[in-house]
Amino acid sequence: MHELVAEEIQKYIEEHELREGDKLPSVEELTKLLGVGRSSLREGLRYLEAIDIIKVENGKGIFVKDATEAGSFRYAGKVKVESEKKFLLHILDVRRALEGKAVELAARRIDAETIEEMRECLKVYDDRKRRNLDTSEIDYAFHQYIYKAASNPLLHSVFESISELYEKFFVEPLGEKRLFDDTYIFHHTLFEGIAKRDVNHALTEFNKMMDLIEGNIRNY
Repeated sequence: MHELVAEEIQKYIEEHELREGDKLPSVEELTKLLGVGRSSLREGLRYLEAIDIIKVENGKGIFVKDATEAGSFRYAGKVKVESEKKFLLHILDVRRALEGKAVELAARRIDAETIEEMRECLKVYDDRKRRNLDTSEIDYAFHQYIYKAASNPLLHSVFESISELYEKFFVEPLGEKRLFDDTYIFHHTLFEGIAKRDVNHALTEFNKMMDLIEGNIRNY
């Protein structure tokens, strides 16, 4: 709701051609104008104030701080980032459930051939990491091996059906190619759990990785 309120206020500024220093309607007037409660309005105002579009002065009113094209661009960019963060978090919920099950099954069913394939995959990962090269493709390949190791065709089919969503974590999430680089170590510890067929260890390391990814998204 606060995002919708912020968007309407931004539209008001643009439609009324307000400039820096111009005063916006009072809180009471804006609640009536927008048809929202005071709490939703205040959240929207705080949102706009945080990105320097408006300035709230206690006892004086609400003033436009930046009505320029740059301000509009910054507002639009902020909304886009927040929207993508929410989208990534929704995908992460699905990933926790789907890949978590794949990790469990992989630790129970992995064969010697797939263990070697994953080990070779990590060697390439290590080499690219050491040379400070892009690791997104090899990272994604590692997670594909987990589904292969799970030996469940239906689970793998579900993964394939949403693979484009999964790729959001590997192809410049939030415009940052290396946003999740700090998950690197968990690929090794996760692999150790799977290779040793230690389900608890594998799931523990997987959840650590997912928690780190979630934290990076929320803190971006």
